[in-house]
Amino acid sequence: MRAATEEKSGSKRDRERPPAPEPLPHPVVDNHCHLEIADGDWMATDTALAEAASVGVPRIVQIGCDLPAARWSVEAARQYDAIVAGVALHPNEAPRLAAEGKLEEALAEIEQLASAHDKVRAVGETGLDFFRTDADGLAAQEYSFRRHIEMAKRLDKTLVIHDRDAHDDVLRVLDSEGVPERWVMHCFSGDVEFAKACLDRGAWLSFAGTVTFKNAQHLRDALAITPQDRILVETDAPFLTPHPYRGRPNASYLVPVTMRVMAETRGDDLGELCAAVDANTEAAFGGTWGAGSASS
Repeated sequence: MRAATEEKSGSKRDRERPPAPEPLPHPVVDNHCHLEIADGDWMATDTALAEAASVGVPRIVQIGCDLPAARWSVEAARQYDAIVAGVALHPNEAPRLAAEGKLEEALAEIEQLASAHDKVRAVGETGLDFFRTDADGLAAQEYSFRRHIEMAKRLDKTLVIHDRDAHDDVLRVLDSEGVPERWVMHCFSGDVEFAKACLDRGAWLSFAGTVTFKNAQHLRDALAITPQDRILVETDAPFLTPHPYRGRPNASYLVPVTMRVMAETRGDDLGELCAAVDANTEAAFGGTWGAGSASS
């Protein structure tokens, strides 16, 4: 969900759709999207998939990080060839559910959903968020994170991590539990040193529209030192819309805006970087996704 550098809303947000960018020279995957949030409010799912495919983003990893969204994500993965799913309890969900005495029940349902279909490829987004959770909720948050790590390892799913203002503690928990074979740092928000620490532990680093923000040089520096075979791209849509459309709702068809900034930052050929990101996403999330078009 909304991570790292959060959108700042004014008294009246611009809701106009940004124009479609020039298509990419090679397809890439939006590896983190929340279509269920956008559906009906910003862009219907069929439209979102068609618009994305038209600019070279034919596949999406749909992330559901509360129970209703996780259920929705599994059904979307069943329905659409273009979608695979991740399911989890967001770090900010865990303290609320614990306070209501429902955390164990919710974790059990997440495990059932993670096992429901071979197109559910990830456990995530899970992790730590010290921006929104106060001290009273931190124990429940860490407990939930540890349970998700164990679940990902046992079920052989990719672990997708949300990290907000919690770099050191995320690494502490990962080192304690042991990292899964495949794990992704969603919406990477750290600096060069944190990037190196994640890479040393086998992570793929996923860069969102935040890497295009004027005040995000630390993200571009981290991107520049990341090996090409460890880079992913995402929208976190409908959040984190890339510059110059920051503040408007995001969608997967805007991935090319972020990809072009990423290639320029690294000095990479755009087509070469797109091909690498596409292969990286396949390695991270695995399996055959289908033709990349909607199916009923």
